[in-house]
Amino acid sequence: MALIANRRSVMTLFSHPTDPHSHRVRLVLSEKSINVDIVDVDGPTLPEDLLDLNPYHSVPTLVDRDLVLYDSRVIIEYLDERFPHPPLMPVDPVTRAQFRLALYRIEKDWYALAADIEEARDRKTANRARKILRESIMSSADVFRAKPYFLSDEFSLVDCTIAPMLWRLPHYEIDLSAAEAKPIAKYAEAMFERPSFRASLTELEAELRP
Repeated sequence: MALIANRRSVMTLFSHPTDPHSHRVRLVLSEKSINVDIVDVDGPTLPEDLLDLNPYHSVPTLVDRDLVLYDSRVIIEYLDERFPHPPLMPVDPVTRAQFRLALYRIEKDWYALAADIEEARDRKTANRARKILRESIMSSADVFRAKPYFLSDEFSLVDCTIAPMLWRLPHYEIDLSAAEAKPIAKYAEAMFERPSFRASLTELEAELRP
């Protein structure tokens, strides 16, 4: 494993071109202008290096010399600590813990439901997941209204996690055009206009939104 990792002088990210977990890592990399080689992993045949480096054969997987990371939240927190400018997590331990809890809840509630929609074997199951996901996002409308960014006056890892999900809502057939969703729509457009977000999109992701 170390020999394979040592062959790489530049950080490498194994990334799926439409996976939101991979997307949020690419967004952090873009936000921090980190030089990285991105290897697209799409389809049943996985690169040999990935098979050797990651026992779970999953993406995203980040290789930084001898270090191999293969959980998207571990990866984005590592990147924020490894490349501290601009900082994407608060310094205060209480606020930092609140942000980490927000990351956990978004993964547990939104990302898991998005996976249920993608993997549903029938329309009824997919529709049930869509309904729950829409209601969960809508329940956070007041939080989106309160500050320029989610829970914060500064762009953070939480925004890097939310933006890929909101980008995919048309693909998931979730409509947030209702009046009560305006704070969410306003937030989403601000996120999508960031140069780092535009740069983080793959060609396939760009096609997910009309």
